[in-house]
Amino acid sequence: MPDQTMYHDGNRELQDMFGSRRLADRLEEKLTRTAFTDDDRAFIENAHYFFLATADAEGRPDCSFKGGAPGFVRVTAPGELAFPDYDGNGMFKSLGNVLVNANVGLLFIAMHGSPRRLRVNGTASVSAEDPLLNRTVGAQLIVRVTARAIFPNCPRYIPELTLTAPSVYAPAAGYEPPEPKWKSFDIFGDTVPARRPTWNGGE
Repeated sequence: MPDQTMYHDGNRELQDMFGSRRLADRLEEKLTRTAFTDDDRAFIENAHYFFLATADAEGRPDCSFKGGAPGFVRVTAPGELAFPDYDGNGMFKSLGNVLVNANVGLLFIAMHGSPRRLRVNGTASVSAEDPLLNRTVGAQLIVRVTARAIFPNCPRYIPELTLTAPSVYAPAAGYEPPEPKWKSFDIFGDTVPARRPTWNGGE
């Protein structure tokens, strides 16, 4: 991988303080990639959720939880993945950031079974005309991410949790998710826009 793909001067300063520069370089050399492996694809496409880090044009960060039924994130090319934007709170913090700063970081994490973390750093684009839109239940936009670095993280501090049920709000073919209760609160009732029509998997 090209020099400086993973590390900048701040990383190097702390690596040198703790004597971990050689280890960091070895981790990049042996584990960091720009194309998804078959195992990466299986892990990503079976995920119920991931975390998305973005920043605005001034570099001010934001972190968001993204969830859906397994398969809502797809590996669409050797170094590309795509995921839908579902109806939310209308703030568009993450995707608004992408429009002014395409750099993103994704963290896929398994907290049950065998703990695992996979990180994907890259550049993102947002589209209301992506061909996946009409093939993705509940999607109002499609986000595609071109990977700059794909790498695992040590899972030692991941707690063991049990996934008891998927979210009732996750879109699925032939299923109309309920509206969240907060949309009917008096303080929001006169401001909530109508939900935009999305493909639901029907004819």
